[in-house]
Amino acid sequence: MRDTTEPSADRFHFQLLGPVRALADGHHVDLGARQQRAMLAVLLLRGGATVSSDELIDALWGEAAPPQALGTVRTYASRLRTLLEPGRPARTPATVLVSVAGGYALRVAPERVDALVFERLLGEAGAAQATGDVATAHATYATALDLWHGAALAGLPGPYCERQQYRLSEARLGAQEGLFDCALALGRHAELVPELTSLAAEHPLRERLRAQLVLALYRCGRQVDALAAYAEARRLLVEELGVEPGPELTRLHAQVLAGDPGLALPAPAAPAAPGPGEARRPTGAPFQLPAGIPDFTGREELVREVRGALTGAAGAAVMIAMLTGIGGVGKTTLAVHTAHLARPDFPDGQLYVDLRGAGSDPADSGSVLAHFLQALDVPETDIPDDLEQRAALYRSVLADRRVLLLLDNARDAAQIRPLLPGTAGCAVLVTTRSRAITLGGARHFHIGVSSEPEALSLLAAIAGEERVAGEPRAARDLVASCGHLPLAVRIVASRLASRPGWTLASLVARLDDERRRLDELQAGDLTVEATFRLGYTHLPSDQARAFRLLALADAPDLPLAAAAVLLDRDDFTAEDLAEGLADAGMLESYAPGRYRFHDLLRLYARRQAERTEAPQERGEAVARLLGHLLVTVGNASRILEPDHALHRHLHPVAAPGLVFADADEARQWLRREHITLAATLAQAVRELPGALRAAGDLLLTWSGLIEGPAHRDELRRLSELTAAAAREAGDLRVEARARYTLGNLHYLTDVYEAAERELSEALRLADAADDPMCRHLAANALGILCFATDRPARALPLLEQARILCEVLDDKGSEARVLANTARVRLALDQPRKAERDAAEAVRLAEATGNGPTVALTLYQHGCVLHKTGRPDLAARQLRDALGYFIEQQQRGWEGLTWARLAECRLAEWRDTDAVSCAEQSLQIARELGKTYCQGLAHAVLGQALPRLGDPSRGRDHLREALALFERLGVPEAAWVRTLLAETPARTR
Repeated sequence: MRDTTEPSADRFHFQLLGPVRALADGHHVDLGARQQRAMLAVLLLRGGATVSSDELIDALWGEAAPPQALGTVRTYASRLRTLLEPGRPARTPATVLVSVAGGYALRVAPERVDALVFERLLGEAGAAQATGDVATAHATYATALDLWHGAALAGLPGPYCERQQYRLSEARLGAQEGLFDCALALGRHAELVPELTSLAAEHPLRERLRAQLVLALYRCGRQVDALAAYAEARRLLVEELGVEPGPELTRLHAQVLAGDPGLALPAPAAPAAPGPGEARRPTGAPFQLPAGIPDFTGREELVREVRGALTGAAGAAVMIAMLTGIGGVGKTTLAVHTAHLARPDFPDGQLYVDLRGAGSDPADSGSVLAHFLQALDVPETDIPDDLEQRAALYRSVLADRRVLLLLDNARDAAQIRPLLPGTAGCAVLVTTRSRAITLGGARHFHIGVSSEPEALSLLAAIAGEERVAGEPRAARDLVASCGHLPLAVRIVASRLASRPGWTLASLVARLDDERRRLDELQAGDLTVEATFRLGYTHLPSDQARAFRLLALADAPDLPLAAAAVLLDRDDFTAEDLAEGLADAGMLESYAPGRYRFHDLLRLYARRQAERTEAPQERGEAVARLLGHLLVTVGNASRILEPDHALHRHLHPVAAPGLVFADADEARQWLRREHITLAATLAQAVRELPGALRAAGDLLLTWSGLIEGPAHRDELRRLSELTAAAAREAGDLRVEARARYTLGNLHYLTDVYEAAERELSEALRLADAADDPMCRHLAANALGILCFATDRPARALPLLEQARILCEVLDDKGSEARVLANTARVRLALDQPRKAERDAAEAVRLAEATGNGPTVALTLYQHGCVLHKTGRPDLAARQLRDALGYFIEQQQRGWEGLTWARLAECRLAEWRDTDAVSCAEQSLQIARELGKTYCQGLAHAVLGQALPRLGDPSRGRDHLREALALFERLGVPEAAWVRTLLAETPARTR
């Protein structure tokens, strides 16, 4: 960053928080006429950035600029130079107010401008307040407010100063509210009442001030006055705005009425300072460890060694401890217990995942990284698509943090390596059945079966010490029949604890009756089956059926609604059954309304299902779950994409599904149940030929709702799996929809050749299957692709076909989107009037639907058309409106593209500084999302704007980068950028 402090500016201090003044060596300097002072204020508030002459004219006069405005600006600049650099020789370049590429920049250190100091102090006060350092925050707010000496920019003319006056006055009011919050927390309520009363009268509709006044009065023992202050606030809100008070003021009123003790002054608390070598815990640190085992016994030496391996001196390497052993030997129990003991050594959180390495569907490392990054507060839309980039981001987020990772049930080293942190301070605890896994620097601990004393201790801890002491021989026989396997001992002990009338000897006799079970306890992975059978045979019939059916789903865990569908029961009955299984130790209820099996218990339950339920009944259970998910995703789509005809062209399913109150609830469900959706879809495709249509429709509907690139690899695999199954089954409709999804994914990741191949095949199959919905989707997507790859003549008939199909489908929203795409194609075919007509009609149709996403897309396309037809000012207006929609909808990819198009408009208007700002916004988003085309657009604008701002060298660098990106994609913009490069000078002449 350039140092903006210049020796000749050191003698000045500028005051903007009141009448605009300049003090030199403590004396006021006459700054001249009002508009000259307004120009100085504009330059000061831009913090050293270049302001073009056009921007200054717009700032000072707006649309009422006089014909001689440019000359007036130059005159003001000359006068200001004389004031700011008295005695500078005429031929010596200015060092304070400098000319830059048709504009001006004021080289003044930020600490010499009171408004900039005020904004910095506000940030510091807010940070202190957020960490609980209320005293420091209070002092900082007070220092910031002391800088004010009247209304900001008092008396200055022009649109820019009017906007800044409002912005700064709002910031001042926010600082006062922050000061009052801190004062209330510090017990200064009595001294606040007069000032709060005055300020609330000045801003009668400001609810936060009213709430502070009510609380201050109440803490002063003036409950009646506090209630009166609320009543006055409510009266004004109802009379002036026709609305009731908001939740904060309403809740406070109820607390005052009730004399709620929670309104009393909280006990003073200073922020806890970290101890020696201890980092302060960040807000929102993840703590994902499963609940600790309260009756954990034995293995004390092993626990000490494992904990020492995690918390010892790490040097420059991550500490890794690996626990290996057969299933049921207690690896996870030991790991969770040790991890809880080690928690104080990892104040930045603990991450946990079951990698499902023992099953046929191990967890994908990329998906695990996505979930870890989200737990570490990385937005889903910011997670890279590429596994290596995702792992690099993960290592960067964990750098300088002390986080413990518990990777349970790992399959192999390839699954683990992407999940390892990159720097010392973190530690990793891995459990696995495989002893062949090797990781550099890891300490290996092989977990064998318990010794007899340890097994007896565990039995006594759960079943009761008196019962074990009363039957010592039976106790030894019992743990021996379990092969001293901790999981088996725990299960039989839990049964004894829940049946106080049983003797240990009677349970030993039961085990002896099942001689095969004893053999299996000594035979590898089958050693626990008989122990599971012991729990299973004592379940009531309805719980036993629930145990079998719940295990049929491939999803690693199930929400209550999914469990109810599998069992074909209502939610209340399903919850009773699931909780009964949890009480019996046959199912884990790890969170309210969520259930999961241990993988070996799941295997045992499925085998029981195969012996008990007919194949048709097992298939129907999974099909019910698939149908429930399809309907629920459809319900989410109806909220997020309300005008889409797809909802009327899905496989009919007799299931209600879940209903969502709003878009946020729908998005949250989609994110939360992502794993359940993916696992069930894959299972249905593999195992349920009769459910292929429902699976294909789930894939099509769900894929359009997934945000960001985090799960694209997973979605691609599901699409390929579905397409292959459909081809084998001869179902053209499902294959067409799966190939459309696959082609769309390729297009989103800029793999155009593969995208065209899949979309063309999807269109051919949809024609053969007479599927108008998929024909429309594929034709539209293929038309967009042809346009993007410089084939507008090929794109136009495809888009016209898609539009005709919209009429067949009675889908006005899709018609608007297709028409907007058609407008861009007509422009490329040199049909500007038709392009403008189509774009305007697209916006009209979209607005008639009332669907925000459709309106946003058509506004964007209309803006692009207007820019290309020579009206960048109108184009920018449409693009600004589209940008607001995209930001609200969290459509980061479209947001980045819109910033790039806005940059092109500003460039066409010769507002080069604004063009650079918009292009940099676009480039940042495009890089985060890996959007190659958008990056190319942003680089191209920067390559044109920077030379006009006096930096041709950087401009050429950006043009070269744009050319490389466009050539990689094979898009027509490459030729245009190549021409720009030839015309752009290498240096300033």
